[in-house]
Amino acid sequence: MKASLPLSVASSALSASLSLAQAQRLHLAAQGVLNKPKARAKKADVVDTVARMRLLQIDSIHVVARSPYLVLYSRLGDYDPQWLEGVLEDGRIAESWAHEACFVPAADLPLHQAWRTQRAMHWAYKHADRMHREHREGMDALLTRIRDNGAARAADFESETRSAGGWWSWKPEKRWLEAWFALGELMVTRRERFQRVYDLAERVLEKLEPPMDPALLALDHEALRRRFILDSVRALGVTQARWVADYYRLKPAVTDKELAPWVGSGELLMVQVADWNVPAYVHRDNEALLAQAASGQLRPTHTTLLSPFDPIVWDRARAQILFGFEYTIECYVPAPKRRYGYYVLPILHRGRLIGRLDAKAHRREGVFEVKALFLEPDVEATPRLLEDVAGAIRASAQWHGTPKVKLARSRPTSVAPALRALLR
Repeated sequence: MKASLPLSVASSALSASLSLAQAQRLHLAAQGVLNKPKARAKKADVVDTVARMRLLQIDSIHVVARSPYLVLYSRLGDYDPQWLEGVLEDGRIAESWAHEACFVPAADLPLHQAWRTQRAMHWAYKHADRMHREHREGMDALLTRIRDNGAARAADFESETRSAGGWWSWKPEKRWLEAWFALGELMVTRRERFQRVYDLAERVLEKLEPPMDPALLALDHEALRRRFILDSVRALGVTQARWVADYYRLKPAVTDKELAPWVGSGELLMVQVADWNVPAYVHRDNEALLAQAASGQLRPTHTTLLSPFDPIVWDRARAQILFGFEYTIECYVPAPKRRYGYYVLPILHRGRLIGRLDAKAHRREGVFEVKALFLEPDVEATPRLLEDVAGAIRASAQWHGTPKVKLARSRPTSVAPALRALLR
């Protein structure tokens, strides 16, 4: 039975009513993964995709493709991963702390620069500030070296002194580089084999395209929070208030009361999703998508593998309520407590999260290993579904440069033989 909205919001402000499936499709459409790519990807599509999501989380785990490359692959299909480094070096995107460490559009960087000065309680900034207090001489000398000699990688420093703790037991110079990055004195000018190359912020900012907008740098805390909230709602497609803050790690949590003025001004549209007893919100820029979702015109066609750090699944509560998908990034869970595996990729199939697989790309041998594949209990392994999943695995393996696929086991067990036949 459909739940009713609270009386405080059950009013003429409601713009539409959606089924849960329609809400899922609206979310996926806004994120760019509802349909198969229509054309072969171009380098500019990387910039457009980051702008669409507003941020692209960075993670260095390399069991399959590193997360940012895989998130782009899920949206672009077969593309050249070096394009990501290319648009970073061109200044069309930049690195910043956002949800976590992220690539962000160059146009958004001044927002993050302004937010950095107002976000002193973030763990990265607190740690960096303490680092500078405790290692001022070394950090200042490192900054002087970069100022005099140009951009540098952590690998360019040969210190043999290792830390017993701190940031992942990095050598001091690596921790100092990261601290200066968090404090805003250094930025990442490019990456070489995914290693950060740091340079003075002023030199990196000179190449940004578009250039920094001084008006955005001058925004106060209230205006920045408003911008991040509205950008989050736009990127999510449809969202409950309680999911908004996670996108940019805003504190305090976003509430229906805080969003009410923007509903009143028309910047946000309030909708009801079946069986949700709280309102949902859609940015007015997605009004056409909302109309298509409500009329059943959004038809999912895409089957692909998702990164564990994809925006679609990084908020566990949102993934559970929106897709009925319980997901934990288990690479951070002790091995005996893992349910599915170390680096588990959710499977998106025609608008639904239908399962997950534990994968490893053996590049030297050219093998894409699927250690285990798990379908959700309510998913029927129809021939069409298996063909789509096999196609998605095959395409991903080809893109990884590991065209030979090995599937060890599955749940249910009957799926493995059928998939193996399709993967030959």
